[in-house]
Amino acid sequence: MRAARLVTTLVLTAHGSRDPRSAANTEAIAGHLRRVAPDFDVRVAFCEHSAPNLRDVLTTVAEDSVVVPFLLASAYHARIDIPTVIAQSGVPVRVAPTLGEDDRLVQVLGERISAAGASRFDPDLGVVVVAVGSSHQEANAQTARVATPLSRGTRWAGTEVAFATQQGSVQQAVERLQARGATRVMIAPWFLAHGRITDGVADYAARAGIPMAEPLGAHRLVAATVLDRAEAALAATLAA
Repeated sequence: MRAARLVTTLVLTAHGSRDPRSAANTEAIAGHLRRVAPDFDVRVAFCEHSAPNLRDVLTTVAEDSVVVPFLLASAYHARIDIPTVIAQSGVPVRVAPTLGEDDRLVQVLGERISAAGASRFDPDLGVVVVAVGSSHQEANAQTARVATPLSRGTRWAGTEVAFATQQGSVQQAVERLQARGATRVMIAPWFLAHGRITDGVADYAARAGIPMAEPLGAHRLVAATVLDRAEAALAATLAA
């Protein structure tokens, strides 16, 4: 008789948005994980705006579950919201780190830039990586580290990081690149999916005549990064 396979619940926990494209992207990543990682029972949860809420999902999971924040930086939701909801639930689940500036995600960003028509060997090109931004400066510093690996091996005039929620940040980044000799600029959104904030960035880009790449989206390497975070959290628990 074959032994029953142990299945751990993976709760993919996103910010949530009133824009349905965001939740659809989270569901797409969850679907990919279900196909490639059958040892996980993959659930989706959100901090706000979208359903189901993390608080409700936690009432249905076992103690050996792992919550993976589907977030790029360790800002408010990762540092405060998710731990608070977990503590209030009373369920001792494992919590994985955020996705961060993982090399696989930087690779996806580079692919999005290339797909938008930019060449890695264009010495006149400046790239503005636009993230949401946070009041937590350590989270912004974490995001800013994306610029170095993204530009590695290119001939670009420069790479700048800007924050969509900080007024004037994107325009200032464009001006800094132009001052460094960039005659062409592209905006690369460091976002997991389209939403109202990226729409605002796109509006600015259209007015300024600047092409804009797609967000990271439901790419297999995004799913691979999520899976890696879940497995690392489980491994850390076993080693403790």
